[in-house]
Formats: sequence, C-alpha cells, structure tokens
Amino acid sequence: MRTIDWVDGAIELVDQTKLPDELVTLRITDVDTLIGAIRRLSVRGAPALGVAGALGVVLAAGDAAQIARLRAARPTAVNLAWAVDQVAALPPGKALKAALRIRDEDIAACHAMGARGADLLEGDRLRVMTVCNTGGLAAVERGTALGVVQTLHERGRLGEVLALETRPLLQGARLTTWELARMGAPHRLVTDSAGPYLLARGGIDAVLIGADRIAANGDVANKIGSYALALGAERAGVPFIVVAPESTIDEGTPSGDQIAIEDRGSEEVTTIQGVRLAPKGTEAVNPAFDVTPHDLVTAIVTERRVIRP
Repeated sequence: MRTIDWVDGAIELVDQTKLPDELVTLRITDVDTLIGAIRRLSVRGAPALGVAGALGVVLAAGDAAQIARLRAARPTAVNLAWAVDQVAALPPGKALKAALRIRDEDIAACHAMGARGADLLEGDRLRVMTVCNTGGLAAVERGTALGVVQTLHERGRLGEVLALETRPLLQGARLTTWELARMGAPHRLVTDSAGPYLLARGGIDAVLIGADRIAANGDVANKIGSYALALGAERAGVPFIVVAPESTIDEGTPSGDQIAIEDRGSEEVTTIQGVRLAPKGTEAVNPAFDVTPHDLVTAIVTERRVIRP
C-alpha cells in the first residue's frame, strides 16, 4: 500500500484522520484541497509531506502564489519546503517527472534506512520503543523508524514494540498500532508519560524515532514527547536513534534554537474526536514538536550513512 501517489492526473492519498476505523483514499486535483489535507493531517510525516509538496507543485502549474502557500502549509517539517523548492525551480513541463523522482527516491531511501538501522542494532528478540507514527503512513512505503522495525521483524529479530500513544492526536495509538498489526509485529500501547519510567525499569534495547527537521549541529525536531524519551534513554543507558532521510537534514539551520515549532491551538488538547475533555473556554499550550539536543542522540540513520552527533 502506498500512502501517497500520482494516479491519472491527480494526487491520491490515504486520509489518516479516518484511521484506524476506515481506510479512505482522497483524490486531490487542486492546491487548496491539498493544503487543507496537509493542515488537518490527512497527510503527515516528513517524507510524505515532501512527496505531497512535490506533487502539489505539479497541480499548481506554475502559479507562484499557490506554490508559496503550499510551501508554508506546515513550518516545522523541512521536507515539505525542500521538495516544493526542488520542483518549483523547474519549468512546469518538467515538474511531474521531478516529483515522481522524489517519490521513487523516498521509497528507496526508506528501504535503505530500514536495512541500515537494523544492521546498527545488535542482538535478537529486540524490544524497542517509539513515539508518533514513522511507518509507511509517514512516507510512501515502509517509513523511517518503523521501517527499521519492519526490517527487524522480517529478519526474525524483533521481540516487541512499545508504541507511545502520542497525545494529543494519538498518532501512535491510531496509526502505529494499525501498521504494526498489519505487519504482524508484536506490540503494546503505552501512555506517553509512562515511556521514561519503562526505560528506567530496564529491558528496552533502543528508542527509535523519526524527525521532522535535523539542524546542522544534530539537534532533532520531532513529535512532542521525543525529548522526554531522550532524557529517559540517556538516564537508562538506552540508545536513542533517529531515523530520517538526508532531505530532513537542514544545513541552513545551525541549531534547534532556530527551528520554528508549530503550535496547533487549544482544541486538539481540550477535545478528542469531538468529545470535550476540559471546561469550555480552557486554553491550552499545544506545541506539535519538541527539540532534542544533539548530545542526547546516539545516532542518526539516513539512507546513506550513520551519523553520531
């Protein structure tokens, strides 16, 4: 299954807001609809956003205003802007070929990252912890950190995955468990706040996360909750491994201090699937991402190399 693709002149993508209850495919033929899908997280995950941005430039057909709006649809994940810039720099007649190349390179990168990450980890019956969703739903196929998990599972080396639920939008509970079940990988769901404690208890072999942007010094912006896991892993002596394509490394951003962190407003925190959790009028702080300093990162695995910040 591909999360996003170009089919008969339009973008087709899995609507991730409907999972795990329904598997719905959206067909998108204009930039405004694509921007709406990106902002409401029908399509999400840094690699998938990159492919969406590349294909979105094709839909824009050279309209500079539409391209600029698409580029700014989500500010933290660098892949979106990177891919838009790659395709927008070309004449419209060459845009589709370039966008499809980005799609195909993403698929190849996910396979390479899966193999490289699995090779990096030693031992069998490995128990790993992860946050948010980094599988095929976050890319085109297979994914980043969950791609490593899939490779371990295919090699018979996976013991168990402990997936954090990932509040407030529950990407771990809704999406990661769905993908793990489809691949037949043993897994259990964990509340976000329990992650560091379970690391302290021992028995976890590695923390595997993705990334939305990696600064030049190795600081990593990823889904909120990643920093807490990094602190817990450091204290417990557990490897904290970031899996992301080379396109997520932003050499133009010196450190995590310069990464813009998107705040998605109060409603996502005060309600869940339309059910109010807090009194009406309650305001919330809702950063979608946090930044893990490079000195807490054991390794960054890309499709080309292993970086040890």
